[in-house]
Amino acid sequence: MQAPLATQYPIIQAPMAGVQDFRLAAAISNAGGLGSLPAAMLNTEQLEQALLALSEATDNSYNVNFFSHTQPTVQPEQITRWHEALAPHFAKFNIDPSTLTGGASRQPFNEAAAEVLERFKPAYVSFHFGLPDKALLERVKRCGSVVISSATSTAEAIWLEQNGADIIVAQGLEAGGHRGHFLDRQVEHQMGTFALLPQVIAAVSCPVVAAGGIADSKGINAALTLGACAVQLGTTFLLCDEATTSPLHRAALQSEDANHTALTNLFSGGAARGIVNGVMRDLGAMNEAAPPFPLASTAITALRQAAEAQNNSDYSPLWCGQNRSGCQSIPAAELLYRLCQDI
Repeated sequence: MQAPLATQYPIIQAPMAGVQDFRLAAAISNAGGLGSLPAAMLNTEQLEQALLALSEATDNSYNVNFFSHTQPTVQPEQITRWHEALAPHFAKFNIDPSTLTGGASRQPFNEAAAEVLERFKPAYVSFHFGLPDKALLERVKRCGSVVISSATSTAEAIWLEQNGADIIVAQGLEAGGHRGHFLDRQVEHQMGTFALLPQVIAAVSCPVVAAGGIADSKGINAALTLGACAVQLGTTFLLCDEATTSPLHRAALQSEDANHTALTNLFSGGAARGIVNGVMRDLGAMNEAAPPFPLASTAITALRQAAEAQNNSDYSPLWCGQNRSGCQSIPAAELLYRLCQDI
């Protein structure tokens, strides 16, 4: 087994934008795991406030997560095609697409965020969709932060190690939320966790974390036996008391619907795994009309807000991995202890 994390338990709580804030991260860190704060949807002021709250809530190490995608240029014809695909849905809620002003912001890591990190110096900083440019990454490393990033293939893992990642998360196809792919976006080329993990471990010399489909101590032990230094769990914590998971999302996670998940690009433009709902069934989970990540979110956000006002989750991103069996409506620390009793 590779060198472990500097935490009591080999568990990283996956950063999950939209369903958590600093409280879940603090609970996991205080209980001996590595709590993670999702920062990709926070502006500079919000990031500073969240890190201040997190640093006051725990004296233990925590992770701060950012996206490092290349922001696409808005192409009017792409937006027009997307609005045309959504036209029947807009009509259902009397939404005029010409009035849409913007959805959830997902900005790549930038200098302003680096300045905030320099004040807080978190023990761990993680990235999704590769790594930021060398100058920004050097600023993170000068903070003393260990750099983590996700790979969905051996080629991505090798690239990450060569470009400055200290720890690599091998993200299997079972994982909920956004895929971390950045070299090859063909999802049919990607592997499940327990096929990907040993291949990544063999390809790199840095520690590797297993992510995707792990929900109990048997899965954790299996990953550790294969050589992972830790596991990253996200879906398992979605029902915890400290999560901000919405009532509609919580209900879906506890229903039979959660047995059917799929990768979809409808909610952001990037492939992400969630519970199949009405808009995914109507448009197909992967639709060519969706503009590139993260531009699809503006239109879907308007539909989501209108539907959720009617207690309808057909337009909500119900992120969930393929194994929700570990979800429990209990405090996160209690769940972490249960997971780690037999490892």
